[in-house]
Amino acid sequence: MRNLVAIVGRPNVGKSTLFNRLVQRREAIVDATSGVTRDRHYGNSDWNGREFTLIDTGGYVKGGDDSYEKEIDQQVEIAISEADAILFIVDVETGPNIMDEEVAKLLRKSDRPVFLVVNKVDNALRVPATVEFYSLGIDNLYHISAVNGGGTGELLDALVEALPLHDTETSDELPRFAVVGRPNAGKSSFVNALIGAPRNIVKDEAGTTRDSIDTVYNRFGFEFCLVDTAGIRRKSKVKANIEFYSVMRALRSIEYSDVCLLVFDASRTFDSQVKNIFWLAARNHKGIVILVNKWDLVEKNTSSSKEIENNIRNEIAPFSDVPIIFISSTTKQRVFKAIETAVDVFKRRSQRIPTRKLNDFILPIIEKNPPPAIKGKYVKIKFVTQLHSPHPQFAFFCNLPQYVKEPYKRFLENKIRSEFDFNGVTIDIFIRKK
Repeated sequence: MRNLVAIVGRPNVGKSTLFNRLVQRREAIVDATSGVTRDRHYGNSDWNGREFTLIDTGGYVKGGDDSYEKEIDQQVEIAISEADAILFIVDVETGPNIMDEEVAKLLRKSDRPVFLVVNKVDNALRVPATVEFYSLGIDNLYHISAVNGGGTGELLDALVEALPLHDTETSDELPRFAVVGRPNAGKSSFVNALIGAPRNIVKDEAGTTRDSIDTVYNRFGFEFCLVDTAGIRRKSKVKANIEFYSVMRALRSIEYSDVCLLVFDASRTFDSQVKNIFWLAARNHKGIVILVNKWDLVEKNTSSSKEIENNIRNEIAPFSDVPIIFISSTTKQRVFKAIETAVDVFKRRSQRIPTRKLNDFILPIIEKNPPPAIKGKYVKIKFVTQLHSPHPQFAFFCNLPQYVKEPYKRFLENKIRSEFDFNGVTIDIFIRKK
């Protein structure tokens, strides 16, 4: 089990810059605007053979008037309670102020090891100014530059020494389930309903979630990494730099996931942008589960769900072999069924069909329905095998592969789906020279 290290402090002191440096990837959004980070953001790091998980938090502002600040403060307090150690970031350029004192007051109540990290000490002339921060009442003081990495080695040496030792290690190879969709479709509400805690900030305003937020889910016999992503809008609708980076991270979360849970607002149509997100996941060969959210708010009759399901399958054709579940994040209706289905899709995505079983089934069908002859030349498929790959791929070997066209490939795919359960999983068909 990895140790958790929380990075806390007031807005705009360089928390996310340090987070990115320690995880060695541009995971958290960095912008001159204060309040960019809103939810807790997780990333893995290691030092001298010790691995730990970092939690980047939003800027703590006690008594602020911003509509998000109360939620951000709550997220910071949750991160502090979760952590095994805390990095308290302050800014040498501004010196200690009232907001730093509020954070220090909060941390002095914690029984966790706290490291006071004076950031933006980019040269030796700024070192003497760091002694002012002893007034905050925290003795473990280190000065660093998060931008260029100066001083981080000494800080990390002390940090890993203070971290408690755990007996067991968790696997980094957990399945990754990305919760994706348009803004305000209820993605964060779904994650919160599933884990039974206010993991992510939820508001009626679109665009609340900015980073892609990872949560390890380990309940009821399931263990996987659940990723809440920012809502994906059309490029023409994305104006601010912050939202642009948020959307980019959501797209990258799809690329790194195993299964995508596409959350769709039942009160809206299954429009072109939702289809774009669906096909983005399909083109990246991810398992897909469609969740029709806010089902409790829709006026319906006995045939409503069937009509909506048929409409969705028509919109996503020809890849319509996808599970569709009607849920409500607020009432928790079918949220656990959604996860059970996602786990099943993950298993189907990695299943392998024995070569003999595959040939015994498909070759008689091909013999009855061979590929159309072209220019008097007949295609003869003699053998098929499943390739070793993260998602299902099948290679058909024949004498004239160039004459096998897309419609016949879809015919082969449909026949495979009719016999073997690949619901929610994309299939690739390759025709190769015998």
